[in-house]
Amino acid sequence: MKKVLFVLFAANCALSSMAQVKTAVSEFNVAGPYAIATPFAIDTVDVQGKKFDPNSQLGAIALTSQPTGKFAGGVLPSLPDSKSVGVLSFYVNNADFIKGKVEVKGPKHAKLYIDGVEAGGDLKLAPEHHTFTVQYLAEPKDTDSIQVVIDANKAVAYTLEKQHPYMVHDLTDGKRVRGINVSADGQLVCVSYQTTDRGGNSRWNYELRDAKTGKLISQPSRNPRWMPKSCAWLEEEKEGDKRVLYRVEPRTGVRSRYAYDVPEGSYSVAPTEDYLIITKEAEGPKEDEDVFEVLEMDDRQPGWRKRSYLVKYDVKTGISQRITFGNKGEYLSDISQDGSKLLVISNRSRLTKRPTTVSDVYVMDARTLQVDTLLSGAEFLGSGSFSPDGKQILFTGNPEAFNRIGCVLPASLTPSMTENELFLFDIASKQVTPLTKDFNPSVESVDWSWADGQVYFSAEDKDYVNIFTLNPKTGKITQLPIQGDYAYRFDMASQAPVLAYLSYKTMEPASAYVATVNSKKSTFNGQRTMFDGKEALGDAEIGTCQDWNFINSRGDKVYGRLYLPKDFDASKKYPMIVYYYGGCSPVSRYFESPYAPQYWNSLGYVAYILQPSGATGFGQEWASRHVNTAGRGPAEDIIEGTKKICEAHPFINKEKIGCMGASYGGFMTQYLQTQTNIFAAAVSHAGIANHTSYWGEGYWGYNYSEVSMANSYPWSHRQLYVDQSPLFNADKIHTPLLLLHGNADTNVPLIESLQMFTALKLLGREVALVEVTGENHHILDYAKKEKWLATQMAWFQKWLKDDPTWWDALYPKKHL
Repeated sequence: MKKVLFVLFAANCALSSMAQVKTAVSEFNVAGPYAIATPFAIDTVDVQGKKFDPNSQLGAIALTSQPTGKFAGGVLPSLPDSKSVGVLSFYVNNADFIKGKVEVKGPKHAKLYIDGVEAGGDLKLAPEHHTFTVQYLAEPKDTDSIQVVIDANKAVAYTLEKQHPYMVHDLTDGKRVRGINVSADGQLVCVSYQTTDRGGNSRWNYELRDAKTGKLISQPSRNPRWMPKSCAWLEEEKEGDKRVLYRVEPRTGVRSRYAYDVPEGSYSVAPTEDYLIITKEAEGPKEDEDVFEVLEMDDRQPGWRKRSYLVKYDVKTGISQRITFGNKGEYLSDISQDGSKLLVISNRSRLTKRPTTVSDVYVMDARTLQVDTLLSGAEFLGSGSFSPDGKQILFTGNPEAFNRIGCVLPASLTPSMTENELFLFDIASKQVTPLTKDFNPSVESVDWSWADGQVYFSAEDKDYVNIFTLNPKTGKITQLPIQGDYAYRFDMASQAPVLAYLSYKTMEPASAYVATVNSKKSTFNGQRTMFDGKEALGDAEIGTCQDWNFINSRGDKVYGRLYLPKDFDASKKYPMIVYYYGGCSPVSRYFESPYAPQYWNSLGYVAYILQPSGATGFGQEWASRHVNTAGRGPAEDIIEGTKKICEAHPFINKEKIGCMGASYGGFMTQYLQTQTNIFAAAVSHAGIANHTSYWGEGYWGYNYSEVSMANSYPWSHRQLYVDQSPLFNADKIHTPLLLLHGNADTNVPLIESLQMFTALKLLGREVALVEVTGENHHILDYAKKEKWLATQMAWFQKWLKDDPTWWDALYPKKHL
């Protein structure tokens, strides 16, 4: 068992969190001592007239020098016949913010560093894994001893063992696998990594590996773009003003020019590799920059007036020609395997009826450009892809697509527009077959394999994301035996039944895998790990997670997870943080979320993640409960689940429960406080306070209301837009509420938090508003994200641990 040392010197041993407590450290890891010599002095002063300072020799040994032993007090280690330097070290893993003073006593020449930075006398330790290092200088006959004294607001636990709890920088720093792409023949795979250093510097690197053996072949300088038929990739270069594509042989690196003077724009390579389809943009009409007309709601979005069109580029001749024309915009959805057909979709506005955007779908002859119109004004439709023989199209869409042919709900219920289904469309007969009507998981990414004719797709499967195969002839769906719990990216070899994918485990960062599929049995003939997520986790130590589900008062099973700290002790009382979905998707087992229960565990909280009604991935009926409820059903599930989990686990301090959510989850946080007083603190990021104002705000307020308030409007459904808006119930809120918002948020504008802040200030309630300058709906800037995360946890430390030290350090009191 790892040894943790406490030495406390305090005149007053009261347990008040505000009392100053002295911690004396006199036991250390030691590296050295190592001999050094005083430099030969030609003069008595340097070029600036200063005498030689012995402390300048303290830099002779690296702070990262590995310990060679332990120092248990007494005379500092030194050499008998030489001047020497040594390094003493110890670790502090603090779950709360620590403020105070720190002093090194004893040595005549010593410097203290905390996390590699020279420390002054003031001590401000954010909750984290910290390394304290003392460099000292000793003469042969010195008898100096040493003691590091920390005088802080609480006792400081230190250890000589390198413990590394999973803390905030483990969320933001280190190496992560981000992408995986497999060659056409399935023999080679490229894995992409992003590495972020402390402070935010980020770099990408790529590894080309043998798909069967995992052997490293090379490290390309960029992410390869594989050809669809041959085992080669394309690299793009700029030669003067010409855009040139080079074909690269992956095993030899030999390059040959593939296409010259290629028009600008994103491109797709035809499966026959003899032409490209390029998507270009045409500028829309300009307005006066100072006084201008807005045509419709989406016209507020930058670039909305631009319209895309398609260009065909012939590789052999270098001839390019525009192949679509119009004012609505067109995009390429797919190219048939034989290269003869293009699937083109155009979306257009229809504001007087839900859905306000409809699709026109065309099949174009790639040679003659003759067009067949398959669908006109199609509703609730997503993307499409050709069958391998080009006779059918696989469409994604929500349950209302194709006149609700894939819907299992009665006509009185509106399904969620974010619950995705698969539909098979026969081009000749125009007959539609729903493929996932009785399949509860919600479809995400789809690939109809040319190699074996099977449909591969990922889907939200409760709070998991799994990968499935679908036999288009029989309709049979089979789950593949993938590794991990959340397959967030996959790629199929175009000419072989080889699947490459990335997947998270609930308590591990993503790993990369390649598998050969046995399509007859819907299983794997073999599977190899290309990158193990444990490597990304490093030596960080995490707690545990266990499923915790309950039956609510309506008889429904509500799924959830309980996260416990690494050193969990059931005899103790723990504060708890409750978290729930934002948007419409469930809180998945994605390990690297900024709302990370593993991080909260390290700060001494237990965490409860639950999937209340309205989340996708649990079937159409469950997802439909997000529609026209304005949070009522989901809130009831959260309140009931929180009460039940407290009843079942005496170690949860039911007086110290916090809740947190973002976007729709931010709305839910605010709404919950109008319905219950069970929470001692709440955090709402980018939350909707007023359904009526949000409906007309932001870039997507009205579009999202098509999902959550389908066919309901402020003038017709006051009970939803007004009566269930947190703002109109602000007087019921008594929970200390933190409102966080990026002030450049184009999804949920800042005014939503401002309205609630104003209301609660006027009501005299505990409320704080923290804006993040220049950030949109998600906080992405490294330094801003660091403080944003600290702000959340400082708020909980203040109200769930009765310790405002961290909050006051971040936001000192103003006497205004």
